[in-house]
Amino acid sequence: MTKALTVANLLAKKYETYEFDGIYKDIFGCPSKYGIWIIYGKDKNGKTWATLLLADYLSRFAKVWYISAEEGMDLEFQAVVKRVKIDPKNSNMSFNDYQSIEEIKQRLNKRNAPKVVIIDNLSMYKGELTSNGLKTLKLEFPKTHFIMVAHEERGEPYTAAAVMAKKLAKVIVRIQGLAMLVGGRIPGGTITIDKEKAMLYHGTAINK
Repeated sequence: MTKALTVANLLAKKYETYEFDGIYKDIFGCPSKYGIWIIYGKDKNGKTWATLLLADYLSRFAKVWYISAEEGMDLEFQAVVKRVKIDPKNSNMSFNDYQSIEEIKQRLNKRNAPKVVIIDNLSMYKGELTSNGLKTLKLEFPKTHFIMVAHEERGEPYTAAAVMAKKLAKVIVRIQGLAMLVGGRIPGGTITIDKEKAMLYHGTAINK
């Protein structure tokens, strides 16, 4: 049994946080470097764009592993990566197509494992990753930051694991009409996705 903390012990605890800046700090604050975030939305609303832009920014702070389970490493996914303008010389990101949950765990148990794991999309894990399985994954790797990407059905994330991810998430991002509606245990706000410039902006106004 884990020892209970006093109020003084709890308040004295130190946490590793992201030192975000600019628009990211305004919307996300400086959140802790672990736990679950979820990004969800309907098809063709900009989920992949938003996720890649966020992944590229996070790679400034930690090693990011992007699992393109649904789209794979096909030509269209490569084209999106190019349009997002991820710098191949400076990026701290790696990519894989579908990896089983066991393969993901195996990599996370290795030395120099990535600190940020993005699973795109949870629909590919229906039946393989249950809601209880997601909770187990979080507990097994408490220092890993998981970002789960999910489709949307009736205004909510699709698959039981995605619903649980939203319940556990510190950051919840709903993609709607090329806008990121960001909430959770953070300041929150709305960010637009500008595909032409491969940038994120506050609201609908683009500052020049």
